[in-house]
Amino acid sequence: MELAEIGRMLLLLLLLGCVIAVNVTKSLLQAVLLFMAYSSFMCLLWILMESPDLAITEAAVGAGVSGMLFLLTLKKLREIDRKGGEQP
Repeated sequence: MELAEIGRMLLLLLLLGCVIAVNVTKSLLQAVLLFMAYSSFMCLLWILMESPDLAITEAAVGAGVSGMLFLLTLKKLREIDRKGGEQP
């Protein structure tokens, strides 16, 4: 077994762990962070499969932009909860 194959299998196990953890976690913040970790692991997997264009896109969109949008949405939801459920 080559080192690259072992790395791919390890990343696939980490991806599967992230998917399961996102679905069973109760905290929205943990779910967002696990989603960002999933995107980062997927980026590494694309690099191992020699697809740098997909890796860059996954890093920028998956872990970067989408993760930040989820975090900002979570922040807004917490602000609404603090105000007693009133929407701005």
